[in-house]
Amino acid sequence: MQYKWAFKEQVGLIEYFVKWVLRIAPVAIVIGSVCALFLWSLDKVTAIRLENGWLLFLLPVAGAAVGFVYQKLGKAVEGGNNLIVDEIHEPSVGVPIRMAPLVFVATIITHLFGGSAGREGTAVQIGGSVSSFIAQKLGYKNAPYRILVMAGMAAGFGAVFGTPLAGAVFALEVLTIGKMEYEALIPCLMASVIGDLTVRIWGIQHETFSIASNSLSGTYFQAEWSLLLKVVIASILFAVASVMFTELSHKLGAWFDKTIKQPLFRPVVGGCIVIILTYLVGTRDYLGLTTISATPGGISIVSAFHAGGVTYMSWFWKLLFTAVTLSSGFKGGEVTPIFFIGAALGNVLAILLGAPVDLFAALGFVAVFAGATNTPLASLILSVELFGSGNLVYFAVACFLTYMFSGNSTIYHAQRIAFPKGGKRNP
Repeated sequence: MQYKWAFKEQVGLIEYFVKWVLRIAPVAIVIGSVCALFLWSLDKVTAIRLENGWLLFLLPVAGAAVGFVYQKLGKAVEGGNNLIVDEIHEPSVGVPIRMAPLVFVATIITHLFGGSAGREGTAVQIGGSVSSFIAQKLGYKNAPYRILVMAGMAAGFGAVFGTPLAGAVFALEVLTIGKMEYEALIPCLMASVIGDLTVRIWGIQHETFSIASNSLSGTYFQAEWSLLLKVVIASILFAVASVMFTELSHKLGAWFDKTIKQPLFRPVVGGCIVIILTYLVGTRDYLGLTTISATPGGISIVSAFHAGGVTYMSWFWKLLFTAVTLSSGFKGGEVTPIFFIGAALGNVLAILLGAPVDLFAALGFVAVFAGATNTPLASLILSVELFGSGNLVYFAVACFLTYMFSGNSTIYHAQRIAFPKGGKRNP
């Protein structure tokens, strides 16, 4: 086959680009605006919770309210992110638009009363449901429909974390292990960038992180062999943590379903367990997003980047709090808690291995995410957007090895497997 430049082909590509700009821009602006409102609301309810500790005791009641609403109105959208992934793989009736307001309100309730959850799941569901609704109204089917829903996911992810490049690649990579759909590359990139810009225009600020350790020298990347070996060891343990979180979440969810037949009561029990765990651990630092602490010098994602900022068991406690919260029926995302789990574990491993604490906290931050979601490329790009490119070699090793050693475990059970890890191929 002969490959050569063709004028007609270039005109067609320009038309394709313009067509998707016109399709994507208004959808991404809507998703970005909703995400901006969501992030603003999340900050407000978190501040209220931190100022009113008694709200935690209403967590079981809040869980009952969420369970009741979903039982009456949300059965069709109970699948959350997995419903969107399934819809992209095999388009059918579309993602109901009511998913967006339901998960928005339910996540705000979770955080107001102290549930341990994140925000990525909510943003992706908002993006997926809004884009699916618009695609259906415009009569899109097959590839255009799938691409627009993927772009909606990208817009939600990029908007909520302020990482547009990672958001675009995440939407391409999360659907299938070992395969990416490049047909949706430009639409997802446009959607994620526009979604992020929209959030920033609304004046919403994202958390910023910095690490002092930097291996950039001249025009190439250098890696110290001794430090690289420590990164390899840490990556294996990051993979263990990601598998622990995914497997515990799935098994707890199955236990709640089997043991408590009435869905309404599952978050009630989960809320009671979270309260018990809070008093067992002796701190409220593992509630909510854990991006900030209610007390000066408390445990948070930011504190994990400093020696002594977390305890040796902080990563495990956050893992347990989050698994109980989400498995019992509360709404929210897994990714921000995963960021904390990884950063806190990285902090501990740095001290044990004699490595830079801030670097290993950053490595764990993105590597556990790579292992739990099977998105190593998105995680690597995320590391550059959040921490810069100075330690790119270490981040690549951590993300890729954690992805490999985590096997096919995933927080998204709707994720498909195109090429299993380890070089094996399905017959």
